[in-house]
Amino acid sequence: MYDVEPNKLIEETAKELKNDENIDPPEWSRFSKTGAHKERVPTERDWWYVRSAAILRRIYVEPQGVSRLKKAYGGRKNRGYKPEKFATGSGSIARKSLMQLEKAGLVKTDKKEKTGRVITPKGRKFLDNIAHKL
Repeated sequence: MYDVEPNKLIEETAKELKNDENIDPPEWSRFSKTGAHKERVPTERDWWYVRSAAILRRIYVEPQGVSRLKKAYGGRKNRGYKPEKFATGSGSIARKSLMQLEKAGLVKTDKKEKTGRVITPKGRKFLDNIAHKL
């Protein structure tokens, strides 16, 4: 997985996740922004699958929870004439995506070390097979 370009891996993983019945964008995802720093909703139709694939890849590299994912997908908030400040990404998107990945069996909650979510052997195999195809 580390030998493949991340953008290509995320694109292919998103295509594979579309076929999984556990990964399904919620009804509200068509109308919601991805964070307080964004001005508009995403223009891509399948942005939910891309975000889920990116989250899966991030958890493969290092176990994380919702708060670290919110920081990772945050950005600069335009506040008019005032200086810009950092705003976190949507926690609901990260949480729901993680719940769906857990339901699919690709990640699990790490109760022992309390680091958030960790990738399961099934999830590791899933990403390694996609990387091998690429």
